[in-house]
Amino acid sequence: MSLRALSVFAIEGIGEITAGDDLAAVIHCALGGELQDGDILAVTSKIVSKAEGRTRSAADREEAITAETVRVVATRAHANGVTRIVENRLGIVSAAAGVDASNTPEGTILLLPVDPDASAHRLRVELHRRCGVNVAVVITDTLGRPWRNGQTDVAIGVSGLAPLADLRGSVDSAGRRLSATVTAVADEIAAAADLVKGKTSGCPVAVVRGLGGLVSAPNNDDDDDGACPGHAGAAALIRSAEQDMFRLGTAEAMEAGRQEGLKTGRREGFDAGRREGYRQGYEAGLAEAARGPASGNGLKATSGLPVSGCSSTTASTP
Repeated sequence: MSLRALSVFAIEGIGEITAGDDLAAVIHCALGGELQDGDILAVTSKIVSKAEGRTRSAADREEAITAETVRVVATRAHANGVTRIVENRLGIVSAAAGVDASNTPEGTILLLPVDPDASAHRLRVELHRRCGVNVAVVITDTLGRPWRNGQTDVAIGVSGLAPLADLRGSVDSAGRRLSATVTAVADEIAAAADLVKGKTSGCPVAVVRGLGGLVSAPNNDDDDDGACPGHAGAAALIRSAEQDMFRLGTAEAMEAGRQEGLKTGRREGFDAGRREGYRQGYEAGLAEAARGPASGNGLKATSGLPVSGCSSTTASTP
């Protein structure tokens, strides 16, 4: 009987990362020759952000959240302030735009990497150069989830593997053809790695071994500046606006509907009132004309008056 096995282990010995540190060199040193072909390296986004100089003063937290936000999804007031669920400039929907104050020096906060896919690719290329093995790199961050309590790690940067496994068109064990199944492989890898990295252990890097079939071959055209050729990166995991059935929080959606209803109601009410005003004006003019000279206007009613929004009469002398 063949066994399908997966091993995940954390890499110890990675100290505090500061701006300008060579992250590939630090990880390579901590690995101690442990890396093998087909391994997947899961790297917490915080150490990438620190190395890339994405640290800010904690006093600027609210300003930083606003600067990173492109769309507000929901806000909720609570005893300690207001939680903002927003879409950030990477397209990720999360609390506080991914701005975080945990596992960072006192008085500081961290922004997410500018381009996590490019960061993952540079790290992969450099580790291949230093270690001589072909690996994939997944940069992870922690997110909450709609409909479920708790947080889990997901992939925000990917290089060296396809982040999604599209199973549509394949057949299940009962012979039924799958029509909707697309597995978020990179997110599953990130979540598995977090089980050994943890949040408080000081181990921001883990190796996932046993999924070598998912790791793509190195590309001779790879360089250390761009995203991984042939893969969309973690951006492929973000649902488009057209497919997003939950673009707003409940209260925000209700308020948007109310505002749209008011706007539509005002517009339709105005149009209806204008039509009624035209009708009443036409009828009043027709009645006035029907009364003829006795009304003192010297007009007679004529037939076939057009209903065009205002009355029309033909003048004649008695």
